[in-house]
Amino acid sequence: MRSIWNGAISFGLVSIPIKLVNATESRSVSFRQIHTEDGGRVRYKKVCELDGQEVAAAEIGKAYEEADGTMIPITDEDLAALPLPTAKTIEIVAFVPAGEIDPLQMEAAYYLSANGVPAAKPYTLLREALKRSDKVAVAKFALRGRERLGMLRVVDDVIAMHGLLWPDEIRAPEGVAPETPVTVREAELDLADALMATLGEVDLGTLHDDYRTAVEQMIAAKAEGGEAVAPPTPGEEGGGQVIDLMAALENSVRAAKEARGEDAEVTELKPRARAAKKTTAKKTAAKKTAAKKTTAKKAPAKKTTRKRPA
Repeated sequence: MRSIWNGAISFGLVSIPIKLVNATESRSVSFRQIHTEDGGRVRYKKVCELDGQEVAAAEIGKAYEEADGTMIPITDEDLAALPLPTAKTIEIVAFVPAGEIDPLQMEAAYYLSANGVPAAKPYTLLREALKRSDKVAVAKFALRGRERLGMLRVVDDVIAMHGLLWPDEIRAPEGVAPETPVTVREAELDLADALMATLGEVDLGTLHDDYRTAVEQMIAAKAEGGEAVAPPTPGEEGGGQVIDLMAALENSVRAAKEARGEDAEVTELKPRARAAKKTTAKKTAAKKTAAKKTTAKKAPAKKTTRKRPA
């Protein structure tokens, strides 16, 4: 794999020469824009807004645009003069439990390869130290003109690094949660638990992109002069409809069991013990009240005897 950056990991006073390699690749099918009338390729030209002339790549520079539209030119020399200690170094700043890293922060993933024979020993030392501590390393590094945050962890026998967003780049989830108050019943939670248990676990390696496969088949059919794949029959729209949640959960459990070759019968869930106790207490109280009323009706009235005057 081709390296995209050469530098070193700074681990205290230990320096480990490394190469940075992309750990992922995009498999998406890409398209080009064409003129629908004649099939000609449509391309973009970079044109100056002032004179309307096309500008060559060598004549294009950088600028910062202020709020009023004023452009402040920034040269490569300006950026090179800035103090950036991580320009060629992945500087480890801390070791933390992996659970402290919010997955929302994670960006691109890279593999770190030991650069040369002398780097093998310190590279292996850091790798084994990460394994034994069961922690990840938080580091700062510079890539593509800006300083970034990274997380180093062990994948098989390799140190991998995930680019991280800075904490102030994570937006608070304001106004995202449902604003309408909702009560979830115990029976609904029980069915949701049953559905989760029925679906079980999955080997992520068996999952694949069905849409990409369909696109590739469609392209192959059109390339051979065939027709495009017929669109699927549209089903009922689910958006905005009020559904019977219990029925939907029961049907989901039944379908999941059928897919796994299990008995599709959905066992009726018994009420939880707490609910049963409350029901028994209510029935007992009702019986006591009824018994008191019955006793009051059957009890004979007391006779009052008056003494005659002598």
